[in-house]
Amino acid sequence: MYLVTFTGNLLIILAIATDSHLHTPMYFFLSNLSFVDICLTSTTIPKMLLNIQMQKKVITYEDCITQMYFFLLFAVLDNFLLTVMAYDRFAAICHPLHYTVIMNPRFCGLLLLASWVLSFLQSLLNILLVLRLSFCTELEISHFFCEFNQVIHLACSDTFLNDLVMYLTTGILGAIPFSGILVSYMKIVSSILKISSAGGKYKAFSTCGSHLCVVSLFYGTALGVYLNFAAIENSRATEIASVMYTVATPMLNPFLYSLRNKDIKKALRKLFS
Repeated sequence: MYLVTFTGNLLIILAIATDSHLHTPMYFFLSNLSFVDICLTSTTIPKMLLNIQMQKKVITYEDCITQMYFFLLFAVLDNFLLTVMAYDRFAAICHPLHYTVIMNPRFCGLLLLASWVLSFLQSLLNILLVLRLSFCTELEISHFFCEFNQVIHLACSDTFLNDLVMYLTTGILGAIPFSGILVSYMKIVSSILKISSAGGKYKAFSTCGSHLCVVSLFYGTALGVYLNFAAIENSRATEIASVMYTVATPMLNPFLYSLRNKDIKKALRKLFS
């Protein structure tokens, strides 16, 4: 699954980079999403595979902190990119005549920069709060990686501030972007329903279908982990949900965006030829 995720997302990046016809805002954000998906899975899966191969399920404190930092960074960045892509589809479908003006290269660059900066600050804040906690010399994390929520609840010191910041940042950085996606799709659906021809409706919706599938997978599992009380317990359901948004969703993204996308398929054929 890791090899499929890495190869599939890398092919999407190469196809978009080598085909000048795909140098548009939609594919610009898609290539960045593919890059972030590679990074997200690379923070956890190689270490897990090494543990399985070596039969030595140990991680140092420093490596655990590093893994948590980069995992939070790329998970939040994934969240922001999905929101930006929803706005891009809203601009393309609801304001087609002004699309190139709205989604100009400078604005796209600013959206990407803002996503990186906010993700960096959120991850840094949470990790700095973890560094103030004291832990026992040996801990057992009932997960396949240093899952942030579980690690802080294994601390020997008071975690009230950590819990408060974690739920506040998760709520704000989860609720606001998700609300933005919902509003964008409400307006998109409203605009599509006004199209008279069935072919026009299908064409308009087909540009959003892949993104909508990815959003459903990512938010349905990620929010289930961090906003559910069961996440505090070492439940099997939490581990399965984590696998879904850390491994399955990044793996499915290239397929969801390429199988029904003629431009991507054409670019991939051109790349291989």
